[in-house]
Amino acid sequence: MFSRPFIAAAWLPLLLSIAATTASAQSNDGSVLPFPPVPSASHAGETILESEMQWREQPQRLPDDAPNILIVLIDDVGFGQTDTFGGEIHTPTLSRLAQEGVSYNRFHTTSICSPTRAALLTGRNHHRVGNGTIAERASDFDGYTGVIPKSSATLPEVLHYYGYKSAAFGKWHNTPANQTTAMGPFDRWPTGHGFDYFYGFLAGETSQYEPRLYENLDPIEPPQEEGYHLTEDMVDKAMAWLKRHQAFSPDKPFLMYWAPGAVHGPHHVFSEWADKYQGKFDDGWDAYRERVFKRQKQLGWIPANTKLTPRPDTLAAWDRIPESQRAFQRRLMEVFAGFAEHTDAQVGKLVDGLEQLGVRENTLIFYIWGDNGASAEGQQGSISEVLAQNNIPNTVEQQIVALDQLGGLAALGTSKTDNMYHAGWAWAGATPLQSTKLVAAHFGGTRNPMVVSWPKGIQPDDSPRSQFHHVNDIVPTVYDIVGVPEPKTVNGYEQDPIDGVSMAYSFADANAKGRKKTQYFENNASRGVYHDGWFACTFGPFLPWDTPSTAERLQAWNPSEEKWELYNLENDFSQANDLAGSEPGQLAEMKQLFLDEAKENKVLPIGGGLWTRFHPEDVISSPYTSWRFDATTQRMPEFTAPGLGKKSNVVTIELDAGANASGVLYALGGSSGGLTLYMDEGKLVYEYNMLLLERYRAETSEPLSPGEHTIEVDTTLAKPGAPATVILKVDGEELARTIVERTVPLAFTASETFDVGVDLGAPVSLDYAERRPFEFDGTIKQVTVVLK
Repeated sequence: MFSRPFIAAAWLPLLLSIAATTASAQSNDGSVLPFPPVPSASHAGETILESEMQWREQPQRLPDDAPNILIVLIDDVGFGQTDTFGGEIHTPTLSRLAQEGVSYNRFHTTSICSPTRAALLTGRNHHRVGNGTIAERASDFDGYTGVIPKSSATLPEVLHYYGYKSAAFGKWHNTPANQTTAMGPFDRWPTGHGFDYFYGFLAGETSQYEPRLYENLDPIEPPQEEGYHLTEDMVDKAMAWLKRHQAFSPDKPFLMYWAPGAVHGPHHVFSEWADKYQGKFDDGWDAYRERVFKRQKQLGWIPANTKLTPRPDTLAAWDRIPESQRAFQRRLMEVFAGFAEHTDAQVGKLVDGLEQLGVRENTLIFYIWGDNGASAEGQQGSISEVLAQNNIPNTVEQQIVALDQLGGLAALGTSKTDNMYHAGWAWAGATPLQSTKLVAAHFGGTRNPMVVSWPKGIQPDDSPRSQFHHVNDIVPTVYDIVGVPEPKTVNGYEQDPIDGVSMAYSFADANAKGRKKTQYFENNASRGVYHDGWFACTFGPFLPWDTPSTAERLQAWNPSEEKWELYNLENDFSQANDLAGSEPGQLAEMKQLFLDEAKENKVLPIGGGLWTRFHPEDVISSPYTSWRFDATTQRMPEFTAPGLGKKSNVVTIELDAGANASGVLYALGGSSGGLTLYMDEGKLVYEYNMLLLERYRAETSEPLSPGEHTIEVDTTLAKPGAPATVILKVDGEELARTIVERTVPLAFTASETFDVGVDLGAPVSLDYAERRPFEFDGTIKQVTVVLK
């Protein structure tokens, strides 16, 4: 038995903490959320005859004119692409809001998707909130788990307690890829992080024509109709939500996070948008960069002394592209440009909707042109952009041959391809900066234009704001404007410090002294640190525009021998003049500062985001080795599904089929890559779609007889990526087989799923593309999967 003094001593810290929390909560100062309940204003006697009832008054915690907030975050676009700021892609909505507000030319992101979104929503550095890399490459290191901790409450979580209504639309990408199934855990989905409503997709990308959507926690299918496009759908759903808001809670301000999958790959847009740009990029990316650089200076968007940084030796010059490939490369850029303009047009519809509802005047809009720089993940130009994620070597000639089988250049931008432009176009899109998305050392990966417009609170000013700022500054800016203190405790969790600083001081003064003293950057071991006008950085081992070379570069990587660069940003906007050799003392101080910041923010180990590239066996996947499914199994995300395309396995199906049975028995992946087993007029067909470049089939010579059958699909391969032997058996007898010459080692897609009895989303096989979802017309009793 413990003595009473021991018990008291053990519990004393907790009791003191509870007492302090209670006292703080009762002070109603917002340091502890939720606020304490408002005491009753009624008198309760023994019966209602002796009682008085009076509704308690809820305290007004916001100013009467608290603004609505709209955050627009575009995906994978660069500093030198929009014509608002010197590029050649038409963005009238961005231009309109810039003319009605203020613009920032030294605003920064993290160089990659999930980390930027986590920093934006929490106001903290991305590693501090567990998002040092994308959700699909999460690991167990604290800074890389992919889980935003409850100790870092999001913007909607906090504003909820002040009366804001909130909604998120589009791309989420802040839930670990193995936690996006129908079993949750749902506290890591958008509605679990404070949003009242969510409409969009959880993964890093999805098709614009057959997106894998969720409404709150429920999987939904988009309409199968001509002319459907996800980005347009997002506007419709956002306006419907705003109308409900006005109908049911017109006295409450709203927070809307509108983050389309555009213009991330796949580049999907209707041909009429791409056709607007026919011929505009015929002279290639080097000439584009020269034109844009000149225009940026003419507009005053960049300082007059800015230098145009050179093309890296590892990236092909346009004049080295064979003439036989140039039409392909030009059309890829035309499709991207049309996609970007189309996306900006949808933002315009949303802004018009705010005006029609009479709420535009008091809506604070942050229009962030990019969650990172333009993406080089298309490598040499691709019709299937996840080839780079899988490190599958290929040639442009192979891409063009496969494209010809899909309809030629006219298929680019359609649901038949998952196209993405040449890395040269991404580099040009970063003009005048170095590098692209995935590089945290250079501003081509992290510097994105931002416009802030608030008619009621910001006077229009076309002078660029050049204070150094970061995406983690959005939350403290909102808190500053709304008058919300930084909470110390939320829902019982002591809060991590906010790393961002408010930008509100710069709204009225373009020349105000910057208040951001220090900011580190890190992604895949590419890293740097800013401090008082200086920036030190090192590129790292990962080359975004040549992913297949990464394995070799990683093997040779020695962090202690990396070359660091040093820039004085006060007179070097584009990181063109490396002072590392002439300022060794300053460089040493900056390198130590980066290490200090890394330790403080859970960045260690350096290169933690590369772990699954070193150790592909640790990529997020299902922990199981056997499964039992039936026809109710649908929308199982690929990262949680059996690895049918990359591991040895046996799939056994018990079914009852009628004469000439047709339909999908199971499918994994989508039109850009996947595998499927289906019946067509009684014949059994297996197809392995190797990311559009190759297709492998096994087909029975005769239809199956009506009645009950046991079908077995036996797949054997030595390791992910290796050739596979696939054998089809019916009632124990081998009826067909095929050799898959190379398999997909990581994943077929980002958001497509495993489905039984149907192929939801983009169809794996062209054979039934016009019949999707091609539901099986017999009865599937059971499907078992066992990894060998």
